[in-house]
Amino acid sequence: MLHAAILKMLVLDGESVYTLTSHPILLLIARIILVNSRHKLASLQTVFWWTLRCVNIHQQLLEERSPELFSLAQTCMKQVTEAESVFTGDESWHLAVQFHLECAYTFLYYYEYRKAKQCFSMAKDITKLQINLTGALGKRTRFQEKYVAQLILDVQRTDEFLLPHSELSPSPTPLENLTMNYDLNDDTLLNEIKLADADQYQVPDLCAEELAVILGICIDLQKNNPVHKLTEEELLAFTSCLLSQPKFWAIQTSALFLRTKIEKGSTRRMERAMKQTQALADQFENVNTSVSERMKIFYCCQVPPHWAIQRQLASLLFELGCVSSALQIFEELEMWKDAVICYERAGQHGKAEEILRRELEKKETPGLYCLLGDVLKDHQYYDKAWELSRHRSARAQRSKGLLHLRNREFRECVECFERSVQINPMQLGVWFSLGCAYIALEGYEGAAKAFQRCVTLEPDNAESWNNLSTAYIRLKQKIKAFRTLQEALKCNYEHWQIWENYLLTSTDVGEFSEAIKAYHRLMDLREKYKDTQVLAILVRAVVDGMADRAGEVASGLKGKLQELFGRVTSRVTNDGEIWRLYAQLYGNGQNDSGEDVEKSLQYLTKAHKCEIQSSDWEKDVSSFKEVVKGAIEIARVAIKCSKNKSNHQEALQILSSARLNLRGLSSKAKQLFVDVTSNEVHSEIADEVTTMDNMIAELQELSNQLRDQC
Repeated sequence: MLHAAILKMLVLDGESVYTLTSHPILLLIARIILVNSRHKLASLQTVFWWTLRCVNIHQQLLEERSPELFSLAQTCMKQVTEAESVFTGDESWHLAVQFHLECAYTFLYYYEYRKAKQCFSMAKDITKLQINLTGALGKRTRFQEKYVAQLILDVQRTDEFLLPHSELSPSPTPLENLTMNYDLNDDTLLNEIKLADADQYQVPDLCAEELAVILGICIDLQKNNPVHKLTEEELLAFTSCLLSQPKFWAIQTSALFLRTKIEKGSTRRMERAMKQTQALADQFENVNTSVSERMKIFYCCQVPPHWAIQRQLASLLFELGCVSSALQIFEELEMWKDAVICYERAGQHGKAEEILRRELEKKETPGLYCLLGDVLKDHQYYDKAWELSRHRSARAQRSKGLLHLRNREFRECVECFERSVQINPMQLGVWFSLGCAYIALEGYEGAAKAFQRCVTLEPDNAESWNNLSTAYIRLKQKIKAFRTLQEALKCNYEHWQIWENYLLTSTDVGEFSEAIKAYHRLMDLREKYKDTQVLAILVRAVVDGMADRAGEVASGLKGKLQELFGRVTSRVTNDGEIWRLYAQLYGNGQNDSGEDVEKSLQYLTKAHKCEIQSSDWEKDVSSFKEVVKGAIEIARVAIKCSKNKSNHQEALQILSSARLNLRGLSSKAKQLFVDVTSNEVHSEIADEVTTMDNMIAELQELSNQLRDQC
């Protein structure tokens, strides 16, 4: 009862504490002293720093991010930064490094990626370490004969750097008290890269703070990059460097835990990942490593809790098909959500309900009722959780809202999500779902607000930026939409739908140069991409000399647009409208430049061929008239082109081709569109036939004149 009461007192922003937390009373006492009574201890220089540490530990125990704790953490960081006396003196640099690292991890957890990066950089600058990913000749496999380039981490210490005073920086832990780093033992891959010149890239003997800085930069790299093979290789270069100097329990544990996360996806490394995770989970039971040894550099390494490592072990077992072993761990950890997911994936839906009802008989909690609602997809259990929490469970409203969302009950869904984010505004997923629900209801102002909160919480969320731009477009705020799409592309350069939105918005707001760039990128991502409407707008802007958003005349983009059309027509060869636009870009034969007239003729001819290859154009009068119009235009351009030719033979060929084309169409018109009674061409196409016949006569006459000159 006392344990449950203490856990209840540690609940913040409707988020509950992990039920199996050991000795939570110690955290409660620390909170009473360092949070509630911190102003009475203002004479202690480092009180706000210890309050920050208390806040970080408390946050790790909660299910979701707490705005209250983040606000308190920001206050503490500000107070410590202002208390300059803490970091004065040459020998206090190690304290400054530790503080900046702790701040960085705090910012990283609360989605403040830019501030986190600044803190990591400041810590690195203080240590004066040169940390670079580089290539070096080496071997990675047992049977490799030649040395090839391998990705490694090059760490160099600048000459003017002074090692910390031995009393101020922690001394290394004996190797036998550290978690064992398992070898790979693969029949092909070497345990570590064998360099051709190992001495050149020898890592200096690093102290605790330096190792912590390298770990911090590694974690920052992981958080700011997508899950990708290249990112994994970069992270493995960092972990290899850290594990080459096993000195501190906290750094060793964090580095090994990160490596297992990366290696679990590799068939050749999966076995080591499994063994290593098991060793990491078991080390907490090892009494040989004292608490004082584990606490060295602990706060600036973000060491995962015991249950987080056990959870990863269970997840690995489940992925390997060891369902019963995984379930056993989840149940021992009282991680009912993971246990339910395990049963659901295994198809044992009844078992998932059974286990939750069994636990509810022991003790009713809002969390268990929410999970039962998830399994049975029944609103009554979320309502029960909401009442049981006295209207303080953000989870209950979040889950109820998600069920409404699945059932496409958007209005009810919005109400639930609004209640949830009112209790805890730091729920990124809920803000995103709320924005989607508002878009479905056409409540674009609400959607814009929700997605604005998403990008504030996580500035690198490309999908949120994209959806925010959609809301702005619907609100007729196109400039804002354009800017948000630029942010979206910074986060995800490979997402073709974002590029398509960017293309359309750029065209709409008059950013014609950006539209051309976007079209090129879309063709990189989708080989035969085409948008004729956008191309038509771009051609009109360039030909008519329209002003872009900056007030500059678009005619200056003619060369870039011609280059784009060259690329488009090399891939999409059967679209007559695109060829016609391409001809228009060269003046449609109206320019004085002989080269432009010739190109116009070439592209108009290709457009005409595409049109006559389409089906049913002969049967429909309006379609037939369009084809005739195109042929007459070709004939006029052909006449102009022939006059620019010095070679009479070439000029004759151009005229003959245009004449034959018109003659064929004239004959077809007289066959298809003739009145049976009067034996005359239908009145609706008579003018076109007359024009064609006149043009044929003109072409014939010009051809005869050229023949006379030959």
